[in-house]
Amino acid sequence: MKRVLAVVLLGFGITAGAVMANVDDEIRARIQPVGEVCLQGEECGEAAAVSETASSGPRSGADVYDAVCMACHTTGAAGAPVIGDAAAWAPRVDQGMETLISHAINGYNAMPAKGGCASCPDEEIEAAVEHILAESK
Repeated sequence: MKRVLAVVLLGFGITAGAVMANVDDEIRARIQPVGEVCLQGEECGEAAAVSETASSGPRSGADVYDAVCMACHTTGAAGAPVIGDAAAWAPRVDQGMETLISHAINGYNAMPAKGGCASCPDEEIEAAVEHILAESK
């Protein structure tokens, strides 16, 4: 009987050890860093390669529209003029292209600055405005 009890206890001990090791691995996976800080001028491995490919130049107006503007300017959310609706865009076009671009970059009424895309450069926002107007003639 003592042998059976010893085998059972040994089995529980091995199982408990494996479970604890698994739990430790799960904890390590949950608390591992999600990134690293890479300062300009330092060699950072993957981070340097990613930043070089990410800055391949400005996106087209259609790409910016699809990524940022489409949510409101396709549905008319918060009073946004819908792309393709020439009547809705006519009074805005009459204000001039400079005003339209200024409103797009700085925000206007319910639209936040740059449509909420803080990382978009001004030239991409301008390209998106030109795309919207070309589609709304």
